[in-house]
Amino acid sequence: MNDVVISVRELTKRFGDFIAVNRISFDVPRGEIFGFLGANGAGKTTAMRMLCGLSYPSAGSGTVAGYDIRCESERIKRCIGYMSQRFSLYNDLTVRENMLLFAGIYGLSRREALAGSERMLGKLDFVSEGDTLVGSLPLGWKQKLSFAIATLHSPEVVFLDEPTGGVDPVTRRQFWEMIYEAASQGTTIFVTTHYMDEAEYCSRVSVMVDGEIRALDTPARLKQQYAANSMDEVFRILARGAKRGE
Repeated sequence: MNDVVISVRELTKRFGDFIAVNRISFDVPRGEIFGFLGANGAGKTTAMRMLCGLSYPSAGSGTVAGYDIRCESERIKRCIGYMSQRFSLYNDLTVRENMLLFAGIYGLSRREALAGSERMLGKLDFVSEGDTLVGSLPLGWKQKLSFAIATLHSPEVVFLDEPTGGVDPVTRRQFWEMIYEAASQGTTIFVTTHYMDEAEYCSRVSVMVDGEIRALDTPARLKQQYAANSMDEVFRILARGAKRGE
């Protein structure tokens, strides 16, 4: 596959006798929206943490943006964006202050941070909210802001862990428009979600069951393969035999 940004081979994570991630392998090319699905306890968050340089693999190999997940985790952290299920910005800082803080964490100069923050405020139509405390924003606005900050430093890959949890359907759609725009500009999106309708928006989807990838293909091909009318049906068929959960 040309221009691969994420490459994983036989990646494994053990906690004592428990195998959380069991020899998974896949490639993700530049600009793809890669859906990483699985029920609670399937191992998807553990796998994502290894790819982000937050957890060391027990076995196997992988690269993110050309950097080895085993020995170059700090370099990986500098060239990715990350947005967790739990809103991770600072509620007692303003919108602009959060942008400048994280721009600095991502290694942007003061000048770059100021220019990038103002550009992003305009893009989000948040200019009038620049001095508003983040804690007073509606949840949907917070999520869009969090995604914007995760992409402020133009990362090669953005990891999104359940990014739309708890927001209304209209806001979820707007959020996905932001994802599409980032992907169209060459950013690779690696996303986990519990909303199966969102799986339909992905370029390709993998489904983890009990620490293993049981299926990986486009949504259309997966629905055809499992004679299903929706990704929700595909997921239910694959997860039916799961032996573990949280």
